[in-house]
Amino acid sequence: MEFVEYPDRELMALSLASKLAGQLAQHLRTNDRASFCVPGGSTPAPVFNSLSGSELDWSRVTVFLNDERWVDRDHNRSNTRLLHRHLLTGKAEAAQYIDLYTGDAEPEAATEGLSQRIRDQLPITVLLLGMGNDMHTASLFPGAPETALALASDAPLVMAVRGQSDEPRITLTAPALQKAINTHLMITGAEKREALERAQTLEAKDAPIRAFLGDITVHWAE
Repeated sequence: MEFVEYPDRELMALSLASKLAGQLAQHLRTNDRASFCVPGGSTPAPVFNSLSGSELDWSRVTVFLNDERWVDRDHNRSNTRLLHRHLLTGKAEAAQYIDLYTGDAEPEAATEGLSQRIRDQLPITVLLLGMGNDMHTASLFPGAPETALALASDAPLVMAVRGQSDEPRITLTAPALQKAINTHLMITGAEKREALERAQTLEAKDAPIRAFLGDITVHWAE
């Protein structure tokens, strides 16, 4: 694990956007396509705002989320909605996008089809993860019954997640996320830095981010 500390969040966003764009561009020099898997939430929005204007052949990049709430794009809690506002705009609007919300009544009905679509994108070229104060990443939550299954080496690539207080969710699992060519984690604030340090002493079932702290670059700013 490489840990990179920045003097402020603005510099982190600009530097990380440049790093991600560079890795995508390098991959495209020797491959027909690249895949870019990203977190939802508001924390990465400044990175996406910068990245969306990058001079990439975005038409050869497929973008998809680490996880999504089971709500449609117009819902105010939709990660897809945020992504279209901050990343899939400007030059990056040309990217292909795999929406994890399929419109099925239940997320369980979508997992098989989504797993096949995600399989076609593996290994992920560039993976950007986020982390909560509880050490969850994607929709892999500490102690949740689905988490142990999702962390297993034989897990399906996509799983439905229930048991949280909000909407049902759909998430990529360890087999989809762990073999990315380039992996980054973006966190901010003292509390998340302390959570990351704590995660390194725990098992993945109790601190899911632990499963991804091997060949990874962590980007942190206060």
